[in-house]
Formats: sequence, structure tokens, C-alpha cells
Amino acid sequence: MKRFFVFFALLLSLPLVFANEAPLTTPQSITFENCTKIFAVDKEKLFYLTLASLSANRFLIDEVQTTNGYVVFSVNHNQYLATIAGVDNSNAILKITPCNNVYNFPPGILTNTFKYIDLNLNTDIKS
Repeated sequence: MKRFFVFFALLLSLPLVFANEAPLTTPQSITFENCTKIFAVDKEKLFYLTLASLSANRFLIDEVQTTNGYVVFSVNHNQYLATIAGVDNSNAILKITPCNNVYNFPPGILTNTFKYIDLNLNTDIKS
């Protein structure tokens, strides 16, 4: 009987342990500052890394514009715009924003994309 109460007390305390961790798939209010990140690569390489990241995350790529440096992609029937711009010769910025301007979306879209690019910054791009 004592074991039952200990087990029951542990089950009740589990939601309190994980209450502060928000899952990456739950929509949350995202600030505009979190939608941008500067990478230490040139604009062209960041463009290809962004395409590879979106593909690796299994996001549906709707439109690619190489001359202007943007990609429109879809996640769960919502469209997002990834814009790549050069800061200088050795740095470029990536901005991912929702096309409907509703900044209540899963933060995993940003974190997974940025994390993939960070992990593959030093890889060679082959044609």
C-alpha cells in the first residue's frame, strides 16, 4: 500500500517537473528578433544551406527566387518566407517570417532551420 502512494505521488509530480519546458511543436508567440540570425558565411552559401535545411526538415518548398535571395515554404498549411541578405563579404543574414504576419507559430521551425545551418557551416557546397 505504501508503494502505491509513493508511485501515485510521483505520477502527480511529473507534470510539475516538465511544466517549464515548452515543446517545439506547440505554437507560441515569437518575437521578430528571434526570426533573424547572422551567419559567418557569404550570401550564396547561406542560400544553399537554407535550401538544404528546409529540405532536411521536410518543409514543403513552394517558391525559390535566386536573384532576390528568398524562399517561400510551407509547414502545416502555413507559408513562411526565408529571406537571405548579405551583410558584408563574409557574413549574411537569414530572416524567416510568416507570410500571414501572425507570429504565433511553432518555434521549432526557426530553431531546427538555424541549428541545421550552424551544424553544416563548414561543409563544402558541390555542384
